[in-house]
Amino acid sequence: MTEELTRRSALQGAAVLAAGGVAGFAITEARKAKPSATAGANAYGYGSGTSGTALTSVDKVPAGGGIVLAGKGVVLTKSADGTVHAFSATCTHQGCTVDRVAGGTIDCPCHFSKFDATTGAVVSGPASRPLPKVAVTVRAGQVYTA
Repeated sequence: MTEELTRRSALQGAAVLAAGGVAGFAITEARKAKPSATAGANAYGYGSGTSGTALTSVDKVPAGGGIVLAGKGVVLTKSADGTVHAFSATCTHQGCTVDRVAGGTIDCPCHFSKFDATTGAVVSGPASRPLPKVAVTVRAGQVYTA
């Protein structure tokens, strides 16, 4: 048995499709809005407001240099006075992961942009925007996300 496509059946089909899309969108947004009850404080990888996620120990970050924690998307640097700085490991030029800290700069291997290791400011391009800062805290010799 074949059915003939009519304007009415096409409009009904479009209405069902639209209603399904709206319902799917609403469900997705509702799930994004609140973590599940079992997810706990670490649902988004940043821990609770007081504990944070441990990145590394302070003694692993060389004074006057730094380390790239590519798996965590963070570059940690340490000034000669021991102040720890943290930046995104994603270059602002085209999204490559920076790969080293040397000579006071954070370096990108893709197009050779360099960023100041204490401020994240562009030292040489082609990047034109600084590396975004990442909030961290130091407690008991460990660096944590804030």
